[in-house]
Amino acid sequence: MNDSSWGAAPRADYSPGHWGPPDQGAAPAGPAYDVHDARQTRPMPVVPDVVTDVPDAGRDAQDRDDRARGAARWSGPPVRDEMPQEPMPTPPPPAASEPPQPSGPPQKKRAGRNLRAAIGVGVGLGAVIIASLFVVKAVFVGVIAVAVVVGLWELTSRLDERKGIKAPLIPLAVGGAAMVVAGYVRGAEGAWVVMALTGLAVLVWRMAEPPEGYLKDVTAGLFAAFYVPFLATFVAMMLTADDGPQRVFTFLLLTVVSDTGAYAIGWRFGKHKLAPRISPGKTREGLFGAVAFGMAAGAVCMPLLIDGGTWWQGLLLGLAVAASATLGDLGESMIKRDLGIKDMGTLLPGHGGIMDRLDSLLPTAPVVWLLLVVFVGSG
Repeated sequence: MNDSSWGAAPRADYSPGHWGPPDQGAAPAGPAYDVHDARQTRPMPVVPDVVTDVPDAGRDAQDRDDRARGAARWSGPPVRDEMPQEPMPTPPPPAASEPPQPSGPPQKKRAGRNLRAAIGVGVGLGAVIIASLFVVKAVFVGVIAVAVVVGLWELTSRLDERKGIKAPLIPLAVGGAAMVVAGYVRGAEGAWVVMALTGLAVLVWRMAEPPEGYLKDVTAGLFAAFYVPFLATFVAMMLTADDGPQRVFTFLLLTVVSDTGAYAIGWRFGKHKLAPRISPGKTREGLFGAVAFGMAAGAVCMPLLIDGGTWWQGLLLGLAVAASATLGDLGESMIKRDLGIKDMGTLLPGHGGIMDRLDSLLPTAPVVWLLLVVFVGSG
Protein backbone atom coordinates (compact mmCIF):
# COMPACT_ATOMS: atom_id res chain seq x y z
CA MET A 1 0.00 0.00 0.00
CA ASN A 2 1.37 3.42 -0.96
CA ASP A 3 1.09 6.51 1.17
CA SER A 4 -0.77 8.24 -1.73
CA SER A 5 -3.89 6.04 -1.18
CA TRP A 6 -4.61 7.79 2.16
CA GLY A 7 -7.32 10.40 1.60
CA ALA A 8 -8.13 9.35 -2.11
CA ALA A 9 -11.68 8.93 -3.51
CA PRO A 10 -13.31 5.75 -2.15
CA ARG A 11 -13.45 2.78 -4.49
CA ALA A 12 -14.46 0.14 -1.99
CA ASP A 13 -16.46 0.33 1.17
CA TYR A 14 -15.11 -0.87 4.50
CA SER A 15 -17.52 -1.00 7.36
CA PRO A 16 -17.68 -3.22 10.41
CA GLY A 17 -18.76 -6.70 9.43
CA HIS A 18 -19.25 -5.89 5.70
CA TRP A 19 -16.98 -6.26 2.72
CA GLY A 20 -18.40 -5.40 -0.75
CA PRO A 21 -19.67 -2.65 -3.02
CA PRO A 22 -21.19 0.31 -1.31
CA ASP A 23 -24.94 0.88 -1.12
CA GLN A 24 -26.39 3.45 -3.43
CA GLY A 25 -26.51 6.87 -1.88
CA ALA A 26 -24.78 5.74 1.26
CA ALA A 27 -21.83 7.68 2.50
CA PRO A 28 -18.65 5.74 3.07
CA ALA A 29 -18.36 4.63 6.68
CA GLY A 30 -14.61 4.82 6.89
CA PRO A 31 -11.47 5.67 5.02
CA ALA A 32 -11.13 4.43 1.49
CA TYR A 33 -8.79 1.66 0.38
CA ASP A 34 -7.83 0.22 -2.97
CA VAL A 35 -9.52 -3.05 -3.74
CA HIS A 36 -6.25 -4.88 -3.83
CA ASP A 37 -5.53 -3.53 -0.33
CA ALA A 38 -8.77 -4.85 1.19
CA ARG A 39 -7.02 -8.05 2.18
CA GLN A 40 -5.04 -6.14 4.80
CA THR A 41 -7.16 -6.20 7.93
CA ARG A 42 -4.94 -4.01 10.11
CA PRO A 43 -3.82 -0.86 8.36
CA MET A 44 -0.71 0.80 9.69
CA PRO A 45 -1.54 3.99 11.54
CA VAL A 46 0.05 7.25 10.70
CA VAL A 47 3.19 7.71 12.68
CA PRO A 48 4.08 11.34 13.16
CA ASP A 49 7.62 12.37 12.51
CA VAL A 50 9.80 12.38 15.55
CA VAL A 51 10.75 15.85 16.51
CA THR A 52 13.86 16.01 18.56
CA ASP A 53 14.33 19.69 18.78
CA VAL A 54 10.92 20.64 20.22
CA PRO A 55 11.15 22.06 23.72
CA ASP A 56 9.66 20.04 26.50
CA ALA A 57 6.96 22.60 27.08
CA GLY A 58 5.68 22.24 23.43
CA ARG A 59 5.93 18.50 23.01
CA ASP A 60 2.62 17.83 24.73
CA ALA A 61 0.80 20.25 22.42
CA GLN A 62 2.41 18.68 19.35
CA ASP A 63 1.37 15.21 20.54
CA ARG A 64 -2.24 16.39 20.90
CA ASP A 65 -2.21 17.84 17.36
CA ASP A 66 -0.79 14.61 15.95
CA ARG A 67 -3.51 12.60 17.65
CA ALA A 68 -6.16 14.98 16.32
CA ARG A 69 -4.88 14.63 12.73
CA GLY A 70 -4.80 10.88 13.03
CA ALA A 71 -8.38 10.83 14.32
CA ALA A 72 -9.52 12.97 11.37
CA ARG A 73 -7.95 10.60 8.86
CA TRP A 74 -9.12 7.48 10.60
CA SER A 75 -12.82 7.33 11.35
CA GLY A 76 -13.37 3.59 11.18
CA PRO A 77 -13.88 1.24 14.10
CA PRO A 78 -11.40 1.65 16.89
CA VAL A 79 -8.29 -0.35 16.20
CA ARG A 80 -5.79 -1.00 18.95
CA ASP A 81 -2.48 0.57 18.21
CA GLU A 82 -0.19 -2.32 17.40
CA MET A 83 2.96 -0.30 17.11
CA PRO A 84 5.66 -1.77 19.26
CA GLN A 85 6.26 0.50 22.17
CA GLU A 86 9.73 1.13 23.37
CA PRO A 87 10.11 -0.67 26.69
CA MET A 88 10.47 1.54 29.68
CA PRO A 89 13.96 1.35 31.03
CA THR A 90 14.03 -0.87 34.06
CA PRO A 91 15.58 0.92 37.01
CA PRO A 92 18.55 -0.90 38.40
CA PRO A 93 17.90 -2.78 41.64
CA PRO A 94 18.85 -0.86 44.72
CA ALA A 95 22.37 -1.54 45.70
CA ALA A 96 22.59 -3.79 48.69
CA SER A 97 23.86 -2.02 51.71
CA GLU A 98 27.34 -3.20 52.34
CA PRO A 99 28.87 -3.20 55.78
CA PRO A 100 31.39 -0.43 56.25
CA GLN A 101 34.85 -1.59 55.51
CA PRO A 102 37.34 -1.21 58.32
CA SER A 103 39.63 1.68 57.68
CA GLY A 104 42.53 0.14 59.50
CA PRO A 105 43.61 -2.71 61.73
CA PRO A 106 41.01 -3.86 64.30
CA GLN A 107 40.92 -1.73 67.40
CA LYS A 108 41.77 -3.35 70.68
CA LYS A 109 39.38 -3.14 73.59
CA ARG A 110 40.01 -0.28 75.92
CA ALA A 111 39.46 -0.42 79.62
CA GLY A 112 37.73 2.98 79.79
CA ARG A 113 40.04 4.29 82.57
CA ASN A 114 43.65 5.25 82.96
CA LEU A 115 45.03 1.87 83.95
CA ARG A 116 48.45 3.18 84.93
CA ALA A 117 46.94 5.72 87.32
CA ALA A 118 44.47 3.15 88.64
CA ILE A 119 47.20 0.58 89.30
CA GLY A 120 49.46 3.17 90.93
CA VAL A 121 46.74 4.47 93.23
CA GLY A 122 45.64 0.91 94.06
CA VAL A 123 49.17 -0.13 95.01
CA GLY A 124 49.58 2.99 97.16
CA LEU A 125 46.31 2.41 98.99
CA GLY A 126 47.15 -1.24 99.49
CA ALA A 127 50.49 -0.36 101.04
CA VAL A 128 48.86 2.09 103.48
CA ILE A 129 46.17 -0.40 104.44
CA ILE A 130 48.53 -3.33 104.98
CA ALA A 131 51.01 -1.23 106.94
CA SER A 132 48.35 0.15 109.27
CA LEU A 133 46.57 -3.20 109.53
CA PHE A 134 49.51 -5.30 110.69
CA VAL A 135 51.39 -2.68 112.71
CA VAL A 136 48.83 -1.00 114.98
CA LYS A 137 45.14 -1.90 114.90
CA ALA A 138 44.06 1.51 116.14
CA VAL A 139 45.71 3.17 113.14
CA PHE A 140 43.67 1.02 110.81
CA VAL A 141 40.49 2.01 112.68
CA GLY A 142 41.49 5.62 111.97
CA VAL A 143 41.90 4.78 108.27
CA ILE A 144 38.36 3.36 108.24
CA ALA A 145 36.98 6.48 109.95
CA VAL A 146 38.69 8.81 107.46
CA ALA A 147 37.36 6.79 104.52
CA VAL A 148 33.86 6.97 106.01
CA VAL A 149 33.96 10.75 106.42
CA VAL A 150 35.25 11.31 102.88
CA GLY A 151 32.64 8.91 101.49
CA LEU A 152 29.85 10.77 103.32
CA TRP A 153 31.12 14.06 101.96
CA GLU A 154 31.09 12.71 98.38
CA LEU A 155 27.62 11.19 98.73
CA THR A 156 25.96 14.24 100.31
CA SER A 157 27.65 16.59 97.82
CA ARG A 158 26.34 14.65 94.84
CA LEU A 159 22.85 14.48 96.35
CA ASP A 160 22.84 18.25 96.77
CA GLU A 161 24.27 18.97 93.31
CA ARG A 162 22.08 16.60 91.30
CA LYS A 163 18.84 16.36 93.30
CA GLY A 164 18.83 19.36 95.60
CA ILE A 165 18.75 17.06 98.65
CA LYS A 166 20.56 18.63 101.60
CA ALA A 167 21.45 15.80 103.94
CA PRO A 168 23.24 17.37 106.97
CA LEU A 169 26.90 16.47 106.65
CA ILE A 170 28.21 17.55 110.08
CA PRO A 171 26.12 15.18 112.23
CA LEU A 172 26.67 12.44 109.68
CA ALA A 173 30.45 12.84 109.71
CA VAL A 174 30.71 13.04 113.51
CA GLY A 175 28.28 10.17 114.02
CA GLY A 176 29.91 8.06 111.29
CA ALA A 177 33.40 8.30 112.77
CA ALA A 178 32.00 7.61 116.26
CA MET A 179 30.13 4.61 114.91
CA VAL A 180 33.32 2.99 113.60
CA VAL A 181 35.14 3.55 116.90
CA ALA A 182 32.16 2.25 118.89
CA GLY A 183 32.03 -0.91 116.77
CA TYR A 184 35.70 -1.56 117.42
CA VAL A 185 35.44 -0.86 121.16
CA ARG A 186 31.96 -2.13 122.05
CA GLY A 187 31.10 -4.42 119.16
CA ALA A 188 27.69 -4.58 117.47
CA GLU A 189 25.89 -3.19 120.52
CA GLY A 190 27.97 -0.01 120.51
CA ALA A 191 27.51 0.38 116.74
CA TRP A 192 23.72 0.18 117.02
CA VAL A 193 23.60 2.74 119.83
CA VAL A 194 25.69 5.26 117.88
CA MET A 195 23.62 4.58 114.77
CA ALA A 196 20.44 5.53 116.64
CA LEU A 197 22.05 8.67 118.09
CA THR A 198 23.31 9.69 114.64
CA GLY A 199 19.82 9.38 113.18
CA LEU A 200 18.40 11.51 116.00
CA ALA A 201 21.10 14.12 115.43
CA VAL A 202 20.21 14.29 111.73
CA LEU A 203 16.54 14.91 112.59
CA VAL A 204 17.35 17.68 115.04
CA TRP A 205 20.07 19.33 112.95
CA ARG A 206 17.77 19.69 109.97
CA MET A 207 15.18 21.57 112.08
CA ALA A 208 17.34 24.69 111.88
CA GLU A 209 16.47 24.98 108.19
CA PRO A 210 13.09 25.86 106.59
CA PRO A 211 10.55 23.03 106.66
CA GLU A 212 10.40 22.69 102.87
CA GLY A 213 12.14 19.45 101.89
CA TYR A 214 12.60 18.34 105.50
CA LEU A 215 11.36 14.81 104.91
CA LYS A 216 13.54 14.08 101.90
CA ASP A 217 16.61 15.62 103.57
CA VAL A 218 16.38 13.58 106.78
CA THR A 219 15.49 10.43 104.81
CA ALA A 220 18.63 10.85 102.72
CA GLY A 221 20.62 11.50 105.91
CA LEU A 222 19.41 8.28 107.52
CA PHE A 223 20.17 6.36 104.35
CA ALA A 224 23.69 7.80 104.22
CA ALA A 225 24.29 6.91 107.90
CA PHE A 226 23.33 3.30 107.28
CA TYR A 227 24.95 2.91 103.88
CA VAL A 228 28.43 4.23 104.67
CA PRO A 229 29.47 4.22 108.37
CA PHE A 230 27.22 1.47 109.70
CA LEU A 231 28.28 -1.09 107.06
CA ALA A 232 31.93 -0.03 107.46
CA THR A 233 31.68 -0.73 111.18
CA PHE A 234 31.69 -4.48 110.46
CA VAL A 235 35.27 -4.14 109.21
CA ALA A 236 36.27 -2.68 112.59
CA MET A 237 34.37 -5.48 114.32
CA MET A 238 36.36 -8.08 112.35
CA LEU A 239 39.53 -6.46 113.61
CA THR A 240 38.65 -7.17 117.27
CA ALA A 241 39.30 -10.94 116.92
CA ASP A 242 42.67 -12.46 117.83
CA ASP A 243 43.35 -13.05 114.14
CA GLY A 244 41.59 -9.79 113.26
CA PRO A 245 44.20 -8.48 110.82
CA GLN A 246 44.12 -11.79 108.94
CA ARG A 247 40.31 -11.64 108.78
CA VAL A 248 40.31 -8.11 107.44
CA PHE A 249 43.05 -8.98 104.97
CA THR A 250 41.05 -12.01 103.77
CA PHE A 251 37.97 -9.84 103.38
CA LEU A 252 39.85 -7.22 101.36
CA LEU A 253 41.74 -9.77 99.28
CA LEU A 254 38.67 -11.81 98.32
CA THR A 255 36.77 -8.68 97.34
CA VAL A 256 39.61 -7.35 95.21
CA VAL A 257 40.23 -10.75 93.58
CA SER A 258 36.51 -11.12 92.84
CA ASP A 259 36.36 -7.68 91.24
CA THR A 260 39.52 -8.41 89.26
CA GLY A 261 38.12 -11.71 87.98
CA ALA A 262 34.89 -10.02 86.93
CA TYR A 263 36.81 -7.31 85.10
CA ALA A 264 39.30 -9.64 83.39
CA ILE A 265 36.81 -12.26 82.20
CA GLY A 266 34.14 -9.73 81.34
CA TRP A 267 36.56 -7.59 79.33
CA ARG A 268 37.92 -10.57 77.42
CA PHE A 269 34.86 -12.79 76.94
CA GLY A 270 31.86 -10.71 78.01
CA LYS A 271 28.97 -10.79 75.51
CA HIS A 272 25.76 -11.22 77.53
CA LYS A 273 24.70 -8.24 79.62
CA LEU A 274 24.02 -8.88 83.27
CA ALA A 275 21.92 -5.81 84.10
CA PRO A 276 21.97 -3.47 81.06
CA ARG A 277 19.53 -0.96 82.56
CA ILE A 278 21.68 -0.52 85.67
CA SER A 279 25.27 -1.14 84.57
CA PRO A 280 25.72 -1.81 80.83
CA GLY A 281 29.37 -2.77 81.29
CA LYS A 282 28.69 -5.82 83.47
CA THR A 283 28.23 -9.19 81.83
CA ARG A 284 27.24 -12.68 82.88
CA GLU A 285 30.65 -13.89 81.87
CA GLY A 286 32.13 -11.31 84.23
CA LEU A 287 29.95 -12.61 87.06
CA PHE A 288 31.21 -16.13 86.34
CA GLY A 289 34.76 -14.82 86.52
CA ALA A 290 34.04 -13.12 89.84
CA VAL A 291 32.65 -16.35 91.31
CA ALA A 292 35.50 -18.51 89.97
CA PHE A 293 38.26 -16.17 91.13
CA GLY A 294 36.58 -15.53 94.49
CA MET A 295 36.06 -19.21 95.29
CA ALA A 296 39.61 -20.11 94.28
CA ALA A 297 41.04 -17.33 96.46
CA GLY A 298 38.78 -18.33 99.35
CA ALA A 299 39.85 -21.97 99.17
CA VAL A 300 43.48 -20.86 99.45
CA CYS A 301 43.14 -18.07 102.03
CA MET A 302 40.75 -19.68 104.49
CA PRO A 303 43.02 -22.52 105.70
CA LEU A 304 46.19 -20.42 105.46
CA LEU A 305 45.09 -17.17 107.14
CA ILE A 306 42.11 -17.97 109.37
CA ASP A 307 42.58 -20.03 112.51
CA GLY A 308 40.52 -23.22 112.18
CA GLY A 309 39.44 -22.47 108.61
CA THR A 310 39.05 -25.15 105.92
CA TRP A 311 39.13 -25.08 102.14
CA TRP A 312 35.44 -25.84 101.68
CA GLN A 313 34.59 -22.95 103.99
CA GLY A 314 36.79 -20.83 101.77
CA LEU A 315 34.79 -21.91 98.72
CA LEU A 316 31.54 -20.82 100.34
CA LEU A 317 33.11 -17.60 101.57
CA GLY A 318 34.43 -16.79 98.09
CA LEU A 319 31.03 -17.47 96.54
CA ALA A 320 29.30 -15.20 99.07
CA VAL A 321 31.88 -12.46 98.52
CA ALA A 322 31.41 -12.58 94.74
CA ALA A 323 27.63 -12.31 95.09
CA SER A 324 27.65 -9.49 97.66
CA ALA A 325 30.37 -7.52 95.85
CA THR A 326 28.43 -7.71 92.58
CA LEU A 327 25.20 -6.61 94.26
CA GLY A 328 27.02 -3.78 96.01
CA ASP A 329 28.51 -2.61 92.73
CA LEU A 330 25.10 -2.72 91.07
CA GLY A 331 23.56 -0.85 94.01
CA GLU A 332 25.96 2.06 93.69
CA SER A 333 25.57 2.00 89.90
CA MET A 334 21.83 2.41 90.52
CA ILE A 335 22.49 5.45 92.71
CA LYS A 336 24.86 7.03 90.21
CA ARG A 337 22.46 6.38 87.33
CA ASP A 338 19.67 8.04 89.28
CA LEU A 339 21.95 11.02 89.94
CA GLY A 340 23.13 11.09 86.32
CA ILE A 341 26.84 10.83 87.12
CA LYS A 342 29.63 8.40 86.28
CA ASP A 343 31.76 8.70 89.42
CA MET A 344 31.04 9.88 92.94
CA GLY A 345 34.21 11.95 92.99
CA THR A 346 37.62 12.62 91.50
CA LEU A 347 39.84 12.17 94.54
CA LEU A 348 41.50 8.96 93.30
CA PRO A 349 42.92 9.17 89.75
CA GLY A 350 41.86 6.20 87.66
CA HIS A 351 39.27 5.16 90.25
CA GLY A 352 36.96 8.12 90.76
CA GLY A 353 36.11 8.83 94.36
CA ILE A 354 36.34 6.99 97.66
CA MET A 355 32.77 5.81 97.28
CA ASP A 356 33.62 4.30 93.91
CA ARG A 357 36.09 2.00 95.72
CA LEU A 358 33.81 1.29 98.68
CA ASP A 359 30.84 0.23 96.56
CA SER A 360 31.64 -3.49 96.68
CA LEU A 361 33.41 -3.44 100.07
CA LEU A 362 30.60 -1.94 102.15
CA PRO A 363 27.90 -4.59 101.53
CA THR A 364 30.49 -7.40 101.64
CA ALA A 365 31.76 -6.50 105.13
CA PRO A 366 28.72 -7.76 107.12
CA VAL A 367 28.56 -10.92 104.97
CA VAL A 368 32.20 -11.85 105.65
CA TRP A 369 31.91 -10.93 109.35
CA LEU A 370 28.86 -13.16 109.78
CA LEU A 371 30.29 -16.16 107.88
CA LEU A 372 33.57 -16.02 109.79
CA VAL A 373 31.67 -15.94 113.09
CA VAL A 374 29.64 -18.97 111.96
CA PHE A 375 32.65 -20.90 110.64
CA VAL A 376 35.30 -20.22 113.27
CA GLY A 377 33.67 -18.07 115.96
CA SER A 378 34.14 -14.42 116.92
CA GLY A 379 37.72 -15.03 118.08
